Amino acid sequence: MRVLVPVDGSQPSDDSLAYALEQFPTDDIVALYVMDPVDGTTAWGPGSVDNWLSAAEERSETVLEDATAVAADVGVELATDSVVGRPSKAIVEYAAEHDIDHIVIGSHGRAGISRVLLGSVAETVVRRAPVPVTVARPTAE
Repeated sequence: MRVLVPVDGSQPSDDSLAYALEQFPTDDIVALYVMDPVDGTTAWGPGSVDNWLSAAEERSETVLEDATAVAADVGVELATDSVVGRPSKAIVEYAAEHDIDHIVIGSHGRAGISRVLLGSVAETVVRRAPVPVTVARPTAE
C-alpha cells in the first residue's frame, strides 16, 4: 500500500506523519510538501517569482529533511516529493496521479485569519480525494 502524508512543518502535520509511521510502518510512505504560491505571505513584484520559488524550495527541503529524519528514527524509509500548487488540489491530484492508496493528513496546518479565509485543506481533501483519508488530530499533552 502507498500512503501519502502531506507535510508542512506544523504540529498537526508532524502528528499526521507520526501516526502514519506508527500505523503503516511496512507500507510505502510518501511525504509531500506543497509549495503554495497563494499562501498570503508573498508580496508580488518584479523578480518576486524567482525569490518566492527559491524560498519555497528551501522551506520544502527543510521540512522534507525533517520528515525523513523522523522516519529514520523509527526505522522507516520515507519517500519525499514536492509540488507547486494550491494545497488541497495538489494533494488530491498527487494521490490520483501517483497510485496512492491512502492519505493521512493533519487536522489543520494554517493558523489565524488565513485558515478562516482559505478554508480547511483537510476538509477539502476528505471531500475530494479518490482514496480513503485519515485525519490525524493533534496528540494530547
